[in-house]
Parts: sequence; C-alpha cells; structure tokens
Amino acid sequence: MSKQRKQPKNQKKKSSRGQKQTPKYIFVVGGVMSGLGKGIATSSLGMLLQQRGYEVTMMKIDPYVNVDAGTMNPVEHGEVFVLDSGLECDQDMGNYERFLNRSLPPINYMTTGMVYQTVIDRERQMGYDGACVQVVPDIPNEVIRRIRHSQSEAEAQITLVEIGGTVGEYENLLFLEAARMMRLESPEDVMIMLVSYLPVPSMLGEMKTKPTQHASRTLNGSGLQADFIVGRSEQPLDEIRKSKLATLCNVHADRVISAPDSENIYEVPLIFEDDNVSERVLNAFQLPSGTQDIAAWKGYVTRSKKDERQVRIGIVGKYFYSGEYALGDAYISVIEAIKHACAHHRVTPKIEWLNSEDFEEEDASLIDLQMYDGIIVPGGFGSRGIEGKLQAIRIIREQKIPYFGLCYGMQLAIIEYARNVAGISDAHTTEVDPSTSEPVIDVMAEQAQIVKENQLGGTMRLGAYNCDIHPRTLARRLYQKAHISERHRHRYEVNNDYREQLEEEGLVFSGFNPDWNLIEMAEVPHHPFFLGTQFHPEFLSRPLAPHPLFKGFVRAAMNR
Repeated sequence: MSKQRKQPKNQKKKSSRGQKQTPKYIFVVGGVMSGLGKGIATSSLGMLLQQRGYEVTMMKIDPYVNVDAGTMNPVEHGEVFVLDSGLECDQDMGNYERFLNRSLPPINYMTTGMVYQTVIDRERQMGYDGACVQVVPDIPNEVIRRIRHSQSEAEAQITLVEIGGTVGEYENLLFLEAARMMRLESPEDVMIMLVSYLPVPSMLGEMKTKPTQHASRTLNGSGLQADFIVGRSEQPLDEIRKSKLATLCNVHADRVISAPDSENIYEVPLIFEDDNVSERVLNAFQLPSGTQDIAAWKGYVTRSKKDERQVRIGIVGKYFYSGEYALGDAYISVIEAIKHACAHHRVTPKIEWLNSEDFEEEDASLIDLQMYDGIIVPGGFGSRGIEGKLQAIRIIREQKIPYFGLCYGMQLAIIEYARNVAGISDAHTTEVDPSTSEPVIDVMAEQAQIVKENQLGGTMRLGAYNCDIHPRTLARRLYQKAHISERHRHRYEVNNDYREQLEEEGLVFSGFNPDWNLIEMAEVPHHPFFLGTQFHPEFLSRPLAPHPLFKGFVRAAMNR
C-alpha cells in the first residue's frame, strides 16, 4: 500500500475587518455545453466581491494535456494570453485581469499537463519519499497545493477557481476531485457554482430546465452538490424555472441566478448585482456584505453604450474562420482593447474581419480598404496569408489610412516599407523564407538553436520587457512617458543590420529594449497614424484604463 500524504492545511488570515477568517474558495464549473461564459461569470463575481472590500484572486484550470496554452490552435482554443511572467495562458486569464484591473501571477493558471509534469518531476527527485505515486490522491493534491499557493501569494480572502469544460467530461474529473477533497476537509469554506445552459427551442418557445437537471446530477456523481446555479439563456429565468431548478437540483431558491445574454460583457456584473449575487454569496459564507462601490464600472458601461458616432475598424487576420463560421476569440484582447478605447472616446466600434488570403487573389479589391477608418494587423505566425497582408499594408500606407501593427503586424509593415520605399526588393522574414537574401526580420540569436532543435514550446521571448521611447515621436506623445514595460510573444526580431538604411529612408524607430538594443516600435512619419509594436499592448488594456496606443489609434480613426 502507498503511504497517505496529508493535504496542505487551510491557512488563517486576518481579514480587513479585523477578525480571523479562513480563506474561502468558489469553484465555478460548467454544465450542458462549453462556451457559456463561465469566465465572464467568474470575472464578474470576482470584481463584485473585490468592490465589496474583499481581497480576491481568480484561477483558471485548463483540462488539456498541453503544458501551457502556447501550443494550442487559436482557432480551436482561442487567443493565447500572456502574463507578465511570460506564461502562455487561456484567454479567460485576460478576462480576469481586465475585470480585476490588475495583473495576475503564473500560479493562477494550470493545465493537466502542467500538473502531471510537476508530479512526475517531484517523483524523479524522490519528493514522495519512496511511496507509490498514484493518480488519486497525488494529482488532486498537486491541484490543491497550487490553489492554496495562489491564495497565499495574493493573501486572498476569496479565491475563485474556474474549471474548464463541463461536468461529465473525463478530462476535468480530477479537478472536480480536488474540489471534493477541499470541501470534505472544510465544508464551510468551499462553495460550488454551476454555470449551466437553459435552451429555448424555437419550435417550442419554452425554456427547458432538463439539461441543467442532468448536469446537476452528473455533478452529484462527482461527489459535489452545487450551492449556486447560474442559468445561462437567451432570456432571463422566470420564477417558475427558478423554482423548478431549486427543487429538482437541491439548491436554495434564492441561489438560482439568472444570467441572460448580453451584448456587452461588462454589463454582466451589473446584471448580477441587480440580483444581489455577491451579497448572496457572502451570506452563504456567513461573511459581512460590506459596502459596494461600482460607480466607476457603471460609468464605463454607460460610456460604452452604442453611440451614433461610429468608427469602422478592419482587422486583417487568418485565425477567425472555423468552417463556415467567423470566430473572434483568437483576437479577443485586441477586440476588447478597441472597445475600451472607443468607450473612452464615446464612439461605437464597428469591427469587421478581413481575411488576409483574400488579398492574394488576382481580382482582390484592395481599394475597398479605403472604406475603413482604421486597420489593425494583429500577431500571428507562419506564411499563410502573408503576401496578402503585405499588399494590404502598402495600400494602407499609401492611402494614409490609420494603421496599427501588433507584433507580426509591425514586422510585416517594416518588410513592406523596405520593399516599396527603401528599395530592398527581396526583403523578407526568415520565418517565412529561411534562405532570403535580405533578412530584414530574422530569428533572435539565442533562438536560432531552439528553432533548429524544434524545442518550440514556451521558448519564445515571452512576458514583460522594458522599452525606452525616443522623444519627439508619436509613441512618446501617446504614452507621455519615456520608459514602459509591455508583454511580448515572438521569436523573430527586426534585424539591426538594416536599421540605419531604413532610417535613412524615413522610417522612425521610436522604441528600443535597453538591455538587448532590440527595436520595439516603428512609425511612418507624416501619416495620420502608422505605428507598429513588437510587443502586444492589447494584453494590458483595461476597461477602466484603456491602453494609450489604442486610444491614439481610435482617435486617428475618428479623425479620418
């Protein structure tokens, strides 16, 4: 028999109200189908609890065997969000940061692969004192250790843990087991919230509760009972549906929450608060409800209401088509950053997807780009659609359409400028053409061996790096500061061998990494707005603190 290892004990901390309080944990799980908005529900509740005076942190569990999100297909999984630490995460981590208005540490994200890798590494180092290592309890115990670590690092009074997928899936069973073990040890400190779907079939015209009933019973089969049910549907839940769910899912009637569809995700906290959700949660934990201050959030939602003034923004990408459907999740932080900036300027964004491959056709109507007030080329990888993007960038530059290039978007803008202005006709990136005679964009020196050995997971230039901004540049005017820190996710850089030649031809390099002398920002002068960044400014934009570069881009689009 293997030795039984004790779980970490709950830590006690002194609350802001001067009393001893054990940390509280809320596990958010999904029912019926994925894509319901568990992340938004988690973010909204976390923000509301924070505004009631509690120290809150949020975690995401991804049940994939991938060690991190960096190797996941963005069309299938959505955007890869990068933390200051450089950890590549699920896009819900971006939602958490935007709603809490602060950066989160890497311990707040885990995958199945990450957990198993840690347990195996510990076993190899004799960390289990020779005991047999088992899936249960050692994997759930590692999950619990990470949850406790996150709570301790943040000194959080309330920790929200979102478990990816839906109940009944084999993939997330061990994470539900971790929740069960924590609840068994300290039932008064652990709460389960089931976010489930209530369909309204068009041929019936009636909201059906049966799928959620099945989800609730499947959750019971994991040894867990929901304390709250958040009913997601096209319409608000009526009292009949709430009563039925309460009776048949064994939940108190006042703990069935209505979460109807909303056009603006930032309205969800206000919808929750109209239903006193945060106060109900605190009452369930027997905690004081405190006083709430969401005036700033209400102000943002008011500013983001649809306005008669519109800006038409085109996003040129290649990761938003899944079969016959166009999905924006691959660029979700870019979309949200545009919305934050538009709310700041009190203008409504009209965002349209432009497939870069369409511009490679012989009859491509590049002149249609002039219909847009501003165009963004976001980050990406590989050769597909690249020549189409380069053609589009040339038209944008020549027709003086506001342009914002993010990461790959900056690199392609420099290639286009090198070819069509500086006369370097064969200018290219070695990412697409390793044998190019004019590697204007080239792999970083320390990355060359990594690429050669195909050790690609988690090895890019990732996370927050410093940048010095030159005076008398557009970037300096927008940031209003000389030194910044921004998040990166790339492997290729502007080749410094071409810097002087490009500068002589009028290109302005306005930002540099001071440690490695790497180009971070480039601008085309005498243009309404033509700016590229090697970093990803969208990762640091917040509803209550829009990113200055996005504010400048939207302002230029408004002026067009």
